[in-house]
Amino acid sequence: MTTSTTSESSAAVPLLDLQALVVAVRRRRRFWCAAGLLGLLVGAAVAVLLPTPPTAVTKVLVSHQEDQPNDPGTLIRTDVALLQTTRIADQALKSLHSSEKPEDFMRDYSGTGLTNNLLQITVTGDSDADAEARAKALADAFVADHVKRIRAAADAEAKALLDQRDRLKGELAQVNKTIGDGTAQSGPTASADLESLFARRAELTSRITDFGQRAAEARIGAPRLVAGTQIVDAPSAVDSSLPKAAATDGAVGLVLGLVLGLAVASVGSVVADRPVLRREIASNLGASVIAELPRRKGGPLRRRRVRTARERLTASLARTASGSAEPVSLLELGCARGTSAIALDLARALAADGPVTVVDGLPGTQLARRRAKPGDPAVVGGERAAALPHQDRRVGVGSVAPGTAWTDLRYLGTRTVLVVRAGHGSAAWLHTVARQLADQRIAVIGVVLIDPDPRDRTDGTLWDGLDTALRGRDERPVRQGARQTDRQPSWAARVPDSDQEAR
Repeated sequence: MTTSTTSESSAAVPLLDLQALVVAVRRRRRFWCAAGLLGLLVGAAVAVLLPTPPTAVTKVLVSHQEDQPNDPGTLIRTDVALLQTTRIADQALKSLHSSEKPEDFMRDYSGTGLTNNLLQITVTGDSDADAEARAKALADAFVADHVKRIRAAADAEAKALLDQRDRLKGELAQVNKTIGDGTAQSGPTASADLESLFARRAELTSRITDFGQRAAEARIGAPRLVAGTQIVDAPSAVDSSLPKAAATDGAVGLVLGLVLGLAVASVGSVVADRPVLRREIASNLGASVIAELPRRKGGPLRRRRVRTARERLTASLARTASGSAEPVSLLELGCARGTSAIALDLARALAADGPVTVVDGLPGTQLARRRAKPGDPAVVGGERAAALPHQDRRVGVGSVAPGTAWTDLRYLGTRTVLVVRAGHGSAAWLHTVARQLADQRIAVIGVVLIDPDPRDRTDGTLWDGLDTALRGRDERPVRQGARQTDRQPSWAARVPDSDQEAR
């Protein structure tokens, strides 16, 4: 069974893998949890260091001449905007006998339209009593200004109607005079003119009466609006509780911190493009994932599972190394300490068949300088790898991290197992590792994944094995029967973080 062609595989890759994004964000839970905790602490600190000043609230019922049942709230929003004017603020300060500037006072209060006719005024002060007094003065100033505007509008409308009525009365007087002068005339035309004048007089009389009634109604409606505008809820201080304020601000800070942390983690995961799924790592390296080991041991049960998986991995690597005529190496990416431990376990397992030397090619030769325990295999530095006899069995340990001397890796072994920590290397660097190993004719037996995602259910097996590489094929002459041997082993060791059974 073989995979599809490269073009078909690349066409099937989504632009954004949501599963990989979710896994990457979940692996960075320490970051966004820390961001949420920081937001919680900052919110609580703000509530403690910047407590809410004494606040008073009052409610005013506002009547409008243009009130309509289907009003979307435009009139009350206009009242809120009028409340935030220097005229209202100056009238309130005059009643308080305060020398504060209206512009400064406007920062201490706000208005909110609760309904189309109910306005809530919130005012802060130096004390509860001061806040209540300022709220009362502000509400009275707003009501007085609103009443003044209602009366001014009613007076202006009535005056306009009365002026129109007086103009019509003058025109009626002129018509009456014309009628009086025309009664002395005779003839057919005079009779017709008198009829039109009488009709005009009747029309003017009706309009004069109408304008008079409308002017009276305009004045009558103003008192109703004035009476309907009043303070319905006397100013009262708002109870402030420091624990409640700290809890509220802390909850808001927690939510904002989590949202910000998740956003940064998501963007960082997409930009960094660090594969964490078995499927992605195997695809980028061109080799199958043959085992998984958690990075942290955890409790006793988990430590026992990790130890069992390490033993199975060591036995499997020992069988592979014993059946290979070429030296085997372990190359790490982001997990030098774990790779060193695996190499020592492998060397101890191979020591039953004869002396084994571990060649330390890690940066800094930390493994070669360690204090050896009784029964441990010999460890030499990478500079002595070329001097070892070819008949001696050896296990090389090296690194494929940035800055690696690629040409020195063949001295560690021409067959290698990559030990990669999930999410450590970017996709571009994993491609680079695969290309460089292919150029150095180093066959990749498989990949040991360190710190895998416990919920990862993707398949990390490449069915083509060594037949497909990211850059060309393994060009060493291989017999047909041996090609089947070079395919990935069927054994696997897995110790997930969950309770899934180890395979």
